[in-house]
Amino acid sequence: MSPRLLALAIDAANADLVERWAADGTLPVLRGLLAEGLSGRTRSVEGLFVGSTWPSLTTALSPARHGYHSLSQLRPGSYEPGRPQDGARVHGEPFWDHLARCGVRSAVLDVPLARPSGRLAAQVVEWGSHSTLYGFGAKPERLAAELAAHFGARAHEAPCAAELRTPEAWAGYVARLEREAARKGELTRFVLAREPVDFALQVFSEAHCAGHHAWHLHDPAHPSHDAALAAALGAPLRRVYAAVDAAIGAVIADWPAATVVVFAAHGMSHLHGAQFLLRDVLVRLGVTAPATPRPPTSRERAAGLAGGAWLGLPAPLRRALQPLKARVWRGPTPAPRGLGVDAAASLCFPVSNGLAVGGIRLNLAGREPAGRLAPGAEADAFSAELAAELCALRDERTGRALVRAVRRTRDLWQGERLDALPDLLVEWSDDAPLGSSALANGRAAAVRAVSPRLGVLESVNAYDRTGEHRSEGFFVARGPGIAPGRLARVVSTLDLAPSFCARLGAPMTGVDGRALDELVATG
Repeated sequence: MSPRLLALAIDAANADLVERWAADGTLPVLRGLLAEGLSGRTRSVEGLFVGSTWPSLTTALSPARHGYHSLSQLRPGSYEPGRPQDGARVHGEPFWDHLARCGVRSAVLDVPLARPSGRLAAQVVEWGSHSTLYGFGAKPERLAAELAAHFGARAHEAPCAAELRTPEAWAGYVARLEREAARKGELTRFVLAREPVDFALQVFSEAHCAGHHAWHLHDPAHPSHDAALAAALGAPLRRVYAAVDAAIGAVIADWPAATVVVFAAHGMSHLHGAQFLLRDVLVRLGVTAPATPRPPTSRERAAGLAGGAWLGLPAPLRRALQPLKARVWRGPTPAPRGLGVDAAASLCFPVSNGLAVGGIRLNLAGREPAGRLAPGAEADAFSAELAAELCALRDERTGRALVRAVRRTRDLWQGERLDALPDLLVEWSDDAPLGSSALANGRAAAVRAVSPRLGVLESVNAYDRTGEHRSEGFFVARGPGIAPGRLARVVSTLDLAPSFCARLGAPMTGVDGRALDELVATG
C-alpha cells in the first residue's frame, strides 16, 4: 500500500525565509513544490500559539475546547503547576483516531505532544521531538526494536538544549541538527517502507531548535549578532533549513504518486518583549504577592543530584547510556517548579504561556481554592485597570510601549475548558529584538520599564535563546486535483486536519476547523 497523502511539517519555520530560500535555490525541493502546487500562509491560535498550536492542529479544536496551553499548567483545583502526563492533558480526539474509525491506516511520527495511540498502524513517539513528555516509544512493538537497531533509541537526549559557549560547540550543534534532519528523513522512509498506510504525518523539529538558538546569527540587526561566528559557521539557520529540505525531498521521492502537503503550523523570529519582568511588574502593582522561600523537598533534592550526576558524565558515556536511561526513567519532563508567587494571597498571578505572550490568571472566587476576586463586574473592572497599567509600560530608552495589548482569553475563544487557560494574555511589543546576556558575546542591554505609577523596573534578558515563536506559518500542497497557485486568504491551522481527513474520504464533524475546498478537490 502506498501512502495517498504525505503531510510533512517543518516545525516553527519562518515563512518568509522559506520563500526567500526556495526562490534563490537554497531549498530546491520546496522551490519545486511551490512552483507546481498550491501555497499560502497559515496562522495559529491567537494568543496561545506557543503552547496550543499542535494540540489545536491535531484535534481541530480551539484551546478553550482542548484545554491545553503550556508544558506547565495548573493542576485543576490548585495553585500548583503540573506536567501534562499528570492530568493537564490535551482533551479531544486526535484526527488520526477519527481516520482509524473510518478505515484509514495512518503513520504518525514525532508529532509534538501526541500521546501513544492504539489506533495507529504505526507511531513513533519522541524519537526526535522538540518537547519530551512520554519518552521514546513506537508501535507496533517490533518497530521500537527495529528503530533502535537502525537509528538509536532517540535522535538526541536533549532536543533543543545546548551549551553554546564556544565556536566549536556551535559548529557541533549545527552539524548535529543537519545530521538529525537527514536521519529523520531516513527514519520516515524506513517506517513507511515497512508499514503500509494511507496517510503519514512526520514533523521535522530541527528548524525549530535552530530558530530558537541561532536567530541572532541569522539577523545582522540583532543586538547579539556575531558576524564572525555566523561567517565561520556558514549561515547556520540556512544550513539547517537546507538539510530539512533535502530530507523531505528524499521522502517524497519514494512515493511520487502521493499528495504532498508541507507546512509550518506556526513560525519563528527574534525574541522580543519583557516577559522576564512580568512577575515583578505585578508584584510592584500590588496585585501579586511574592512567594515565601521554602526549602526543596527530598524529591527535588534527589532529582537535582541525579540530574547533576548525569550531566557530569562525559558526553560519549551519556550517549552510550541513553537507551538505558530512556528505559529506566519514564518521566522525561521534570515536575515543574512553583509559580514563584503566593498565588492564594494574590488577586492575580502569572502562569506559563511562552515568552511572546504572557499569561495571567485571575484568583477568582469559586474557581480557585482561595479566590479573592468575584466573577463578573469586579473581575471585569480589575482586568480593565490592570490592562491599562500594563499598556502604560514604556521602554525608557526608546519611549516605545512594551506591551502591545492585553486581551481577555474569553474574547478570543469559547469552550468547555476555557477555565484551564490564562484569563489575560499580555501581547508584548514586537518592535525590537532582545539581546541575551547568556551568550558568549554577552550583548544584552538592560530593559528599563517605566510607567507613571511604577517608576522604573530594570532587568536583563538572561535567556540563551534569541528566537521566539510567531503565529504565522505556511503551507504548500501538490497532488491530483489541486490547482497550482497562491491562496489569497490566510489558513487557520485548525483547518489542516479537517482538510487531510476530507481528502482521504473521512470528513470530520463537531470540530472548530473546516476543510479547505482547494485541498479536498481530487479532480
